[in-house]
Amino acid sequence: MRKGFLTFAAVGLLATGSLTACGDDSGSNGAGGDNGQTPKIGVILPDSKSSARWETADRRFLEEAFKAAGVEYDIQNAQNDKNAFQTIADQMITNGATVLMIVNLDSGTGKAVLDKAKSQGVATIDYDRLTLGGSAQYYVSFDNEAVGKLQGEGLSKCLTDQGVQKPTIAYLNGSPTDNNATLFKNGYDSVLKPKFDAGEYAKGPEQSVPDWDPAQATTIFEQMLTQTNGKIDGVLAANDGLGNAAISVLKKNKINGKVPVTGQDADLQGLQNILAGDQCMTVYKAVKQEADAAAELAIAIAKGERKDTGQTVKDPESGRDVPARLLQPKLIYKENVKDVVADGYVDKAKLCEGSFAKLCADAGVN
Repeated sequence: MRKGFLTFAAVGLLATGSLTACGDDSGSNGAGGDNGQTPKIGVILPDSKSSARWETADRRFLEEAFKAAGVEYDIQNAQNDKNAFQTIADQMITNGATVLMIVNLDSGTGKAVLDKAKSQGVATIDYDRLTLGGSAQYYVSFDNEAVGKLQGEGLSKCLTDQGVQKPTIAYLNGSPTDNNATLFKNGYDSVLKPKFDAGEYAKGPEQSVPDWDPAQATTIFEQMLTQTNGKIDGVLAANDGLGNAAISVLKKNKINGKVPVTGQDADLQGLQNILAGDQCMTVYKAVKQEADAAAELAIAIAKGERKDTGQTVKDPESGRDVPARLLQPKLIYKENVKDVVADGYVDKAKLCEGSFAKLCADAGVN
C-alpha cells in the first residue's frame, strides 16, 4: 500500500467540462484552480476477490487519469476489511486529501467514512456503489438496473436458443450488503418475473452470496443442484465470479454448457467461459469510462467547482437526490467478445492463450 500521495508532473489536465451532458464548461485549467488547492485524491477500492476488475481495471484506469492530470493521488484496497477501510480513510484525510472517493464494503462503514470526511471539509464521491444513508456529494456508476435487465434478457435468449421448455431458473444474487446487487435484481426480475407469473418459466432456488464470494457461491450452488435433483435449466448469476462458481459445479456434474449461466464484468475468466460455451453471456461495463468520469469530477470538485451532472439517483434510505453520472452497459455474447478486446479492457494474448487460441479465432477475436 502506498503511504501518502504520489505526485506526477502535469502533462495536461483532464477537461472537467466534458463530464456532463449539461455542459458546465466553467472549469479553469491546471490543478490548483481559483481556490489555490492542489487536488489530492484518495481512492479506496473494496477488495480483489469479489471481482478481478478492481485491481486489473479500476486501479489501472484511475491511475492513468490522475497521472495524465498531474494530480496527487493515493489508491488503496481495503481487501474486504472494514477496519482497514476506516483506517485507510483516516490516513488519507490526515495526509491532506481534498477528495475522497470510495467503493463501500457496506453502507454502515461507508457512511461513517463519508460523514467523517465531510466533517473535515473533504469532498466525497461514491464510486460504483451508492452508500445508503450516506453523505457523498456525487455518485458515479453504471445504470445498474439496466445491467440486471441485460442479464435477464441474455438468459432468456440463451434459453430460447437452446429450445428449453418451461425452464427452472436458479438465482445467485450478489452480496446483500451491496445496493448494486439490489439494483441488478430489480433489473433481471423485470424481465424474468413476468415469465414466472405467466408460467413460461419456473422459479427455482434463490440465494444471495455474502461478499460476492465465489467459494461460498460454489457451496450454495451445489446445495441448489442437490435440492432440485439436478433440475436447474438456467442460472442467473449476478457476476462472472458467481457464474464461474456455478460452472465449476456444472462441470463436476458433466452438464456444463447445457445449462445457460449469466455473468457481469466481462472479466478474463468470464470471457473464456463464454468462448468455451460454458457461460451464455456477460455484461460489459466500460470501466475506463467510469474511471475517467470519476477522475474528472474529483479533480473539478477539489478545485472548488460545482458540477451539474444532469442526473440524480434517489437514496432509498434517506430520500436524498444524489447528483449522479450513470453510464450504459453492453450485453456480450460469444459473437461480440471481440468488442471487449478491441476496447482494450482485456489483453488478447492472455484471453487467447493455449486452448483458447482456436476459440478466439472462431469468435473473430483478432
